[in-house]
Amino acid sequence: MSVEKGQLSIHTENFLPIIKKWLYSDRDIFVRELVSNCCDAVAKRRMTGETPEDYSPRVTVRVDKEHRILSFTDDGVGMTAEEVRKYINQVAFSGANDFLEKYKDSGEQIIGHFGLGFYSAFMVADKVRIDTLSCMPGEKAVTWESDGSVEYTMEESEREEVGTTVTLYLNDESDEFLDGFRMKEILRKYCSFMPTPIYCEVAEDEKKEEAHEHGDGCGCEDHEHEHEHAPEMLNTPNPLYLKAPKDCTEEEYKKFYRDTFHEWEEPLFWIHLNADYPFNLHGILYFPRLKNEFTANEGQVKLYSNQVFIADNIKEIIPEFLLLLKGVVDCPDLPLNVSRSFLQNDGYVRKLSDYITRKVADRLTGLFKNEREQYETYWKDIHPFIKYGCLRDEKFYDRMKDAIVYKTSKGAYETLQDYLDKAKDTHAGKVYYANDEDRQANTVGLYEERGIEVLVMGSPIDISFMQFIESKNPDVHFARIDADIADALRDSDAAIDASLTDKLEKMFQWAVEEGNLKVRVEPLKNADTAAVLLLDENMRRYQEAMRMWGSGDMPEFPLERTLVLNAQHPLVKNLAARPQDGTAKDICLQLTDLAEMAQQPLPAERMNAFLTRTMRLMTELATEEKPAAEPQEAPAEPAPADEAPESTNE
Repeated sequence: MSVEKGQLSIHTENFLPIIKKWLYSDRDIFVRELVSNCCDAVAKRRMTGETPEDYSPRVTVRVDKEHRILSFTDDGVGMTAEEVRKYINQVAFSGANDFLEKYKDSGEQIIGHFGLGFYSAFMVADKVRIDTLSCMPGEKAVTWESDGSVEYTMEESEREEVGTTVTLYLNDESDEFLDGFRMKEILRKYCSFMPTPIYCEVAEDEKKEEAHEHGDGCGCEDHEHEHEHAPEMLNTPNPLYLKAPKDCTEEEYKKFYRDTFHEWEEPLFWIHLNADYPFNLHGILYFPRLKNEFTANEGQVKLYSNQVFIADNIKEIIPEFLLLLKGVVDCPDLPLNVSRSFLQNDGYVRKLSDYITRKVADRLTGLFKNEREQYETYWKDIHPFIKYGCLRDEKFYDRMKDAIVYKTSKGAYETLQDYLDKAKDTHAGKVYYANDEDRQANTVGLYEERGIEVLVMGSPIDISFMQFIESKNPDVHFARIDADIADALRDSDAAIDASLTDKLEKMFQWAVEEGNLKVRVEPLKNADTAAVLLLDENMRRYQEAMRMWGSGDMPEFPLERTLVLNAQHPLVKNLAARPQDGTAKDICLQLTDLAEMAQQPLPAERMNAFLTRTMRLMTELATEEKPAAEPQEAPAEPAPADEAPESTNE
């Protein structure tokens, strides 16, 4: 054929500049589009039946930094001159629909098609050339070329291999795509699971290999590095998530996790999504181990459409709380280029999201019912995810509410109903908890001595979660162990001298000089505890929530604090008998600080004052005049060996 020149069938000359700047948000997306087209061409060739018996297709991406060339080659269906005119020149016309109609009974999926995806190449290239030869018998090879304007040239070529090569002559702003490592990184990002083997060849590496073979490279005499630069397959054409769960081994799941997320720590467990109805959906969601509380928001769920990467963490499809997990979800019915407005308003997407949520809840409740002991070992890592899911999704809470467990200070795990059933005779409806098990150990011990179980609620999310549970159960109220004195801890049979109470209250008000501190004297059953500091539960929760959500610019209201003195403790009794002198003041301050240290560290200034006061009191105690000790009789000296009494044994 003679050289053909013409103009692309587009509606405006500004079309290509718009593509270059606005069609895609990420410039590297052109790699996905062009490789998708390559895989599409391979699938089309299989459908035609025009394949040799030993057909082993591949896609090759070649980087030539010296000549600023990037090429994409496949051995797929290829195109005739007429198909180039139709699928390349007529941008607004897609060949995929025609092709699907022709081969609709083949059962194969088409990833993408020549059209706008192909034109993404002009985001990075000054000139693009297509060399193609159709697999249909008797067809001739064709070369098509355009410099990014609306004009093109097309003519016959000497190509002999069936398939297509798209060559990009990169512009000056696209140097990053001439780096072999960078290109492999992009291919792994977008093309990890595409169905045709993908290789990346780097011209620079080929030259090094050639120089080595001729003895001009590294100077090595052996052939240890003979294949050092041989291209490797960068993708997994048959990913694990497309298999049936019954055909997957535990080691395969773990390997897929390591390879996909570059994690060397094994996941706790996983959920294999494998559905053809009501959705065409496949994937694997992993529950990772938490290194600390802050890794709970470091999940990554990769979304694919027919093995082509779309994006990470699209919350319109993957429920927001599931993004705490790591995983892969492939939904072939989604378009490759999805807009936020489409996802937010599409009923199919909402149903898909609900379906994924239900499958996750079913897996968790199944573990709880059938593998309770194993489920409890997972709880430390999965509880932030479950609690966050309940806060964000009402349906998820409804499915999970009976499988939520709480750790007790004794290390056991109980459901809320189990706890309430045990508490109905002593503290019905009230749930006592500690948020710092070690620091609050003394107060925890007071409760455990009286048979009251204390829950451990030390995670940052627990403040919001407790309030959520209270809203769902109006008769339930969570109270930190320092919010009040449980009735079981009071000695109701002990009498208190009213004058003792009045004197102690006045002494502490004089000594502490803190307007928001109230003093109360009560008889406690534990005689070893002299004082307990109580904080108003609601006000404390409010302040903690303000700190957590970054509302530091809002003024903090002073907490209402109540110092409960144990009327049964000798120190409290002796203090009441003392005059209001310097030592009495030191003891009052010391008791107040010790009670607060059982909850939280003291501020630096108060800690310094506490240490100084401690040394002063200890010095006074050590130098206090003591009565002289009575002399002790010296022990009798043992009798000499030769004067030892005779044995009475016969």
